[in-house]
Amino acid sequence: MEAQKKSALDTKVISSFLVWLCRLLTGIRARQTAPIDKKVPCIYYANHSSHLDGVVIWSCLHPSARQTTDPVAAEDYWNKTRLRRYLSRRIFGAILIPRLPNAKEGAKEATPQSTQEAAQNDKRQNALELMQATLDKEESLIIFPEGTRGDGEAIAPFKSGLWHLSLQNPQAQLVPVYLENLNRVLPKGSRLVVPIICSATFGPPIDCASAQDNKQDFLARAKSALEELHHDPH
Repeated sequence: MEAQKKSALDTKVISSFLVWLCRLLTGIRARQTAPIDKKVPCIYYANHSSHLDGVVIWSCLHPSARQTTDPVAAEDYWNKTRLRRYLSRRIFGAILIPRLPNAKEGAKEATPQSTQEAAQNDKRQNALELMQATLDKEESLIIFPEGTRGDGEAIAPFKSGLWHLSLQNPQAQLVPVYLENLNRVLPKGSRLVVPIICSATFGPPIDCASAQDNKQDFLARAKSALEELHHDPH
């Protein structure tokens, strides 16, 4: 159904316009450092510093890949206005994930710890199920393993979602994508886009997790592959 929506005439026209607009505002320069098999679903994972991150990666993909790639995004942000809802659902085919209680200020004080932990586990499981549904259709994902936006400088430790998805989908390609300067284009708390040259570096796929892998070791390896792209000379 999502692929049909994205292939409709109106979405093709708007998608083309948004790709043009995104490239105009960010001056995005995309670079691919290794071949990626176009016939195999990808889990693109990237550093996160702006609400534009998923849109930028999506805009860098080949038009045919955009139709089968779903960005994962915060539900409260993309459901906030009618325009955002339309863009996220109709154009991007985004998977909208409710934020965990501790992502909102004051949530810990307002909710007993046991209740909060149960709610967190339920939301994590629901998020994984939504993402797995896309991979089950042999489509691709754009995810942000840090779980929340950073400052655009250091990459925070990864949450466990990438580990679970990798274990369940050994056929998928895990592709690191390092984004640079997106935190300056749309600073946290700002509604104004500042035109600045940005870059998206697509690295070689990393090995998927196996049952023999330690979760923390795998997440550290995935994070390291992303950090190496930052230091890789252009």
